[in-house]
Amino acid sequence: MAEYLKTGKSKIEIAQAEAQVYETVRGIIDDVTKRGDTAVRELSAKFDKWSPESFRLSESQIQDIMNSVSEQTIEDIKFAQAQIRRFAEAQKASIRDVEVETLPGIILGHKNIPVSSVGCYIPGGRYPMVASAHMSILTAKVAGVERVIACTPPINGEIPAATVCAMALAGADEIYLLGGVQALAAMAIGTETISPVDMLVGPGNAYVAEAKRQLFGRVGIDLLAGPTETLVIADETADAEMVACDILGQAEHGPTSPGALITTSRELAEETVKEIERQLDVLSTADVARVAWEDNGIIILVDSLEEAVVEADKLAFEHVEVLTENPEYFRENMKNYGALFLGPETNVAYGDKVIGTNHTLPTKGAARYTGGLWVGKFIKTCTYQKCTPEASAHIGEYAARLCELEHFAGHREQALLRVRRYGKVTVQ
Repeated sequence: MAEYLKTGKSKIEIAQAEAQVYETVRGIIDDVTKRGDTAVRELSAKFDKWSPESFRLSESQIQDIMNSVSEQTIEDIKFAQAQIRRFAEAQKASIRDVEVETLPGIILGHKNIPVSSVGCYIPGGRYPMVASAHMSILTAKVAGVERVIACTPPINGEIPAATVCAMALAGADEIYLLGGVQALAAMAIGTETISPVDMLVGPGNAYVAEAKRQLFGRVGIDLLAGPTETLVIADETADAEMVACDILGQAEHGPTSPGALITTSRELAEETVKEIERQLDVLSTADVARVAWEDNGIIILVDSLEEAVVEADKLAFEHVEVLTENPEYFRENMKNYGALFLGPETNVAYGDKVIGTNHTLPTKGAARYTGGLWVGKFIKTCTYQKCTPEASAHIGEYAARLCELEHFAGHREQALLRVRRYGKVTVQ
């Protein structure tokens, strides 16, 4: 039976914090809706101390910024983008249009159509998320999205040059130095200077996630990404140094980021706790990672790998690292996760930055019903149908009777009109 050796904050405590975020976000969205650019400028000045002549960067500004970035940084960004593009293109190749004749003269099909316009949010703050440009902008472009715009905030009043460089190289059609909820609202609702988009994507803090939730319906979204989650599943073959390193490596994202260990080894669990404390003493981001671990860390001791799968599927975490003798067992049996990292040779940082899979992944249990961002998220699968006259009359008789069962007189008449017009029999 699973034994919890450590637990994080309760659901009630988490819900109370979320309620405060909801009210703040609602007010900002309402303000942008009513006052457009004026509200956006005031909010940017208030939260980011940023009020340039234009939030949109010109082509010459973008070129100047790219020229300021080191050649090594440019090459590193291009390398990462090549990996993400390669995998995204392989994913797109798996998406096929379909057309089939289900009955003589009845043709059904679906066509895959890219979303017309997408707004990508690239987080800034303490951690300028350069990689998010690859994951959102580039993936949308591979999917065939015609207009991709992107917003990223200034950092301490400065332009995040590497991030802008990545946005440009990824193929953004418009780049805005604009952050926070006001950026999401401007892209979704539109202002005097920013044309609205059809879909919003990208990670961010709790306010960004809540903004996407409140704007959903007005626009599409990729998913509701909450705090980064990392689960390590380990047996006695794993070592505590690696387990601790990989949990803390993601805990630094923010003080609300859960890190968890599910293990069949009590000894490993105990050693991991000690190792986490040792590493926190030297980790430069320990001020954040320590709070995340103390408030949200979880350790679950299980009797078997089968039980580990059960507990892991209950958590349905964003990232799942498998440090066991046979990692393939979890690939074959787990159902609820954002991304799997199989074996000690890989880790979440690879997925976050460079290896090629997308780092925008489901959190807060959403892995129970959705995967992460990929080219398919930017593509609408739309059906169509057509009939020969004979087939229309044939299927119309069935349709008429089925409509009558549901008391839809108008529906029934649509079917009967075709039966009378194209059929050889008279239907009353």
